[in-house]
Amino acid sequence: MSSTGIALRQVSFEQRSFWRNPASAFFAFLFPIIFLVVFATLFKGQKVQIGSVQTSYDDYYIPALVAFGVMGACFTNIAITLSLRRDNGILKRLRGTPLPPWAFIAGVVGSSIIVSIVLALLTTVFGILVYGVHVPQHVDAAAVTIGVGALAFCALGMAMTIVIPNAEAAPAIVNGVFLPIVFISGTFFPVASTSVLAQIAEWFPVRHFINAMFTAFDPAHQSSSGFNGTDLLIMAAWGAGAVVLSVLRFRWEPRKG
Repeated sequence: MSSTGIALRQVSFEQRSFWRNPASAFFAFLFPIIFLVVFATLFKGQKVQIGSVQTSYDDYYIPALVAFGVMGACFTNIAITLSLRRDNGILKRLRGTPLPPWAFIAGVVGSSIIVSIVLALLTTVFGILVYGVHVPQHVDAAAVTIGVGALAFCALGMAMTIVIPNAEAAPAIVNGVFLPIVFISGTFFPVASTSVLAQIAEWFPVRHFINAMFTAFDPAHQSSSGFNGTDLLIMAAWGAGAVVLSVLRFRWEPRKG
């Protein structure tokens, strides 16, 4: 079987594993919709200022929530799932099978990207139909931004497993790192770029993902292409650094002691 065939087969296996856990799959898709309903209803009709652009809260929130869903499907899911599999000895046993390690990783990443795409489409369509959000102005830019963000946060999820000592600690460590950055990055409400919180958030890829998604959706028709090159490059740089770190330090076996 070709390398591509092996990778696609592993993606298929990971997808079947994901959908065979209906509770996990259900809440993976339900949480973004719950956040959408709660915040979009609370702030419906309000205007927000994003730099020099004024737009409705819903038109700001949908691209931010798309980014949030992608990050959850990639970063959170991969970090916690791989930590559980490592502690259960699954990763160690995989190393003893003919399956190449790269194919396993490709399967995990590919499956997470598929879930991300479904989440992005579901969130966007729900926002358009229920809250009258503008259709993304630059579909190609939105697709590229989601792709770059998904790959970067998949790599960051793998790198995160390096500092997770065991499976029991995984949810607390992952959410303890992820959620504060999500809030200060302006996921649920705009954070003024001059504020201390925004300046801290600038050091992390979450805010750049949200900015890039907002540019791609472009509800105020400010961008000619929809691409936010600076933010995309920063996300890509974080992803590349995470890949290097994962190659050097990723563990297939539980920590001893």
